[in-house]
Amino acid sequence: MARFELKLPKMGESVAEATITSWLKEVGDSIELDEAVVEIATDKVDSEVPSEVEGTLVEILFEKDTVVGVGETIAIIDTEGEDSNSENTQNVTSNDTVISSTVEKSLQEQEEKAVEITATPIAKTSDSGKFYSPLVRNIAQTEGVSMEELEGISGTGKEGRVTKNDILSFIENRGNTKNTDANEISNPVEKSQPVKSTQIEKPVAKAAPLSVNGGDEIIEMSRMGKLIAKHMVASVQTSAHVQSFIEIDVTNIVKWRNRVKDAFLKREGEKLTFTPILMQAVASTIKKYPLINIALDGDNIIKKKNINLGMAAALPDGNLIVPVIKNADQLNLVGMTKAVNDLANRARNNGLKPDEIQDGTYTVTNVGSFGSVMGTPIINQPQVAILALGAIRKVPAVIETPEGDFIGIRQKMFVSHSYDHRVVNGALGGMFIKTLKEILEAWDVNQDF
Repeated sequence: MARFELKLPKMGESVAEATITSWLKEVGDSIELDEAVVEIATDKVDSEVPSEVEGTLVEILFEKDTVVGVGETIAIIDTEGEDSNSENTQNVTSNDTVISSTVEKSLQEQEEKAVEITATPIAKTSDSGKFYSPLVRNIAQTEGVSMEELEGISGTGKEGRVTKNDILSFIENRGNTKNTDANEISNPVEKSQPVKSTQIEKPVAKAAPLSVNGGDEIIEMSRMGKLIAKHMVASVQTSAHVQSFIEIDVTNIVKWRNRVKDAFLKREGEKLTFTPILMQAVASTIKKYPLINIALDGDNIIKKKNINLGMAAALPDGNLIVPVIKNADQLNLVGMTKAVNDLANRARNNGLKPDEIQDGTYTVTNVGSFGSVMGTPIINQPQVAILALGAIRKVPAVIETPEGDFIGIRQKMFVSHSYDHRVVNGALGGMFIKTLKEILEAWDVNQDF
């Protein structure tokens, strides 16, 4: 029997692991070439893993909600259709299982004492507001580490987060400690060295108790919704948000698009919307003001070489995701249109790859697509600015001519610019959108595409 090992594929330079969210096939099911077998999720994006061969699924090596490292075998496919035999795959295990087995030998006494503690699953977030990744929680529950013990671990990750190495080091040290009594297990913070000052510097305010009536419906937030909520709160706490607003006359652009959109579709096979036109203008404006295209790392300003435009797009569940158009300033209108349409379509179909939502340097969100006249968007960290495009509306306006002023109907839109006032002052933030206005209002209605 020919056995093919389905592995977790590489999903980007910064993605080392993923969580299995759903198996689309069961043991015994037939699988076609390129057919999706399992759904996975990273902290960036959800995606599917297709099969590279045709055959029958004979073994699933990881259960739902398990964290798996890139390159690990997650399933076995029989490519000849014979009866399955799992004897040859007993050695296919995850790195985390091997680590846990090694540590287990020196922790038998502690595990016996922690049986009652591990009966309850470790929560993602502690009462103090600390977040623990699925991998850390999985190791904690397997090795009998209580939530109280997790709270006492000083994390070396970003913002003091506990990493895999932190918890494994804690387990090894705990195993070498003699005469550990029940009080030390249940309340390690009192016995340990002072905890890192992050809890003191950033006290977490607990939400007021919420009453739920009998007729109320409780809906659990989706995984993506939780990530977005966390990122938005972190951004507001990190950046000093300031907004500037400007109104732009896009009458010439509307007339031009109406004139060329049919010919554009026929020649390029792509629908021409306003988004690529506006994105191209934003990229041109960033080239004039490169200090908008930066990131802040402590006291250091990182001036980005490439202009990578993030484009907020709607997901099927109503959440938003931000795919990135890399080197946007190097694209002409045709190239920008193809990039915008491709990313938007694949975002709606959950087809984005992790690499396609990373390394953005500036973000644009189109609140006008939902009918909003303007908005005050939250900065997409670690960037320092974000632009919100309002709805295009027909409005009465004063038109200046050599013969005098008169009232006419014009197509106008508001643009909102949110920027981090720690590094972007009002002059730069305002001049940026003023230049964007000048570029768009100078659009030649008679030009070709």
